[in-house]
Amino acid sequence: MKPPSAAPAAKPFVEDVEVAGHIIDSLLLPKILDAIMAHKGTFEIRKITVGQRRLDPSYALVQVQADTEEQLDRILNTISDHGAVPVVTSDCRTLAADVAGAFPEGFYSTTNQRTEVRMQGHWISVDLQEMDCGIVVDVDRQTAECVAMLDVRIGQQIIVGHAGVRVFPEERSQSEGGFEFMDSPVSTEKPKRVAARQVAEWLVRTKQLGGRTLVVGGPAIVHTGSGGYVCELIRRGYVHRLFAGNALATHDIEQSIYGTSLGVHLERGDIIPSGHEHHLRTINTIRRAGGIRPAVEQGLIKSGIMYECVKHNVDYLLAGSIRDDGPLPDVITDAVVAQRQMRERIRDVTFCLMLSTMLHSVAVGNLLPAWVQVVCVDINPSAVIKLADRGSFQTVPVVTDIEPFLRALLEEINRLEAAMK
Repeated sequence: MKPPSAAPAAKPFVEDVEVAGHIIDSLLLPKILDAIMAHKGTFEIRKITVGQRRLDPSYALVQVQADTEEQLDRILNTISDHGAVPVVTSDCRTLAADVAGAFPEGFYSTTNQRTEVRMQGHWISVDLQEMDCGIVVDVDRQTAECVAMLDVRIGQQIIVGHAGVRVFPEERSQSEGGFEFMDSPVSTEKPKRVAARQVAEWLVRTKQLGGRTLVVGGPAIVHTGSGGYVCELIRRGYVHRLFAGNALATHDIEQSIYGTSLGVHLERGDIIPSGHEHHLRTINTIRRAGGIRPAVEQGLIKSGIMYECVKHNVDYLLAGSIRDDGPLPDVITDAVVAQRQMRERIRDVTFCLMLSTMLHSVAVGNLLPAWVQVVCVDINPSAVIKLADRGSFQTVPVVTDIEPFLRALLEEINRLEAAMK
């Protein structure tokens, strides 16, 4: 008879952590346990209470075990992003920034999820939540806020390590607004009409509640003949802010002046002789006029997305890139300046609709906190995959061509508005 094998020896470094909330249906607990094992640690669930109803929270007390102190620190740092908090709490640790534009070594790197820090025995909410930042604290004022690396000033107290920091993951299974059917992985086979209906419901609700909708748009809106739908959304008060690049604005104005986009006549679909020059001539016209608003006031621009933004006082921000022609005088060509202005202008945003622009979508996704609902519509699945990979997990993917989606979106808004009369 084979003798029983000895039980595995307990690892010498341990820490008890607790996690609470909808940790089962949001898969937070499995993620935490997977992360522990991925870092070659072990765990023991010391206590678990599972909520019996959909709105009931669950609780788990988990002992994390590791071979070395460094390994334990790595595990705790990883699982803290999923809401696992050490049972023995301590105040956050800080170091004074000694280099402008750089964090102290060992700084705490933020997520886009709600975060609190412990100072003088009290938990304080972190303001201006944003991923990939640090946290600067003012002990006297009992305040904490996210700060971008480039904005660090010498002498600021920056949190280092994960002690005294706790994260509250968004519980996606409990989200309101009817997006549950779109919570599955990215797919081209989802019903687009249903997606349009639910986005319409979100837009209407945001408007009714006095929220702020940000549209992040790419030039495909104009190329596909979809600009009129966005214009209609602006006229009817469903767009409060527009982020785009030089291309969307240029081709939108090109259509207003020449009736073309990249030299293709949008009504007839044929290529206009010398039409490839239209976008450059458009930029030159607007530069001579002094900008988009002066061009609207002078009657040079008589229609289009930028025209409607000016006429309806929709705040727009155009961020440039190295490949821009011109660019238009309204385009911010310094990427750091553009990012700072975007960061300022998203603070009151409650809903974000991204339309066919991968780079701008990822850039804006990096700045938005996790509780701002995001819908990304793009014909390219990799656009929404990149958003999720970067941590913008609150993004709802809609993989489809932009023109039929926007057409269906307006139809659904019309139906909702008619039902409310």
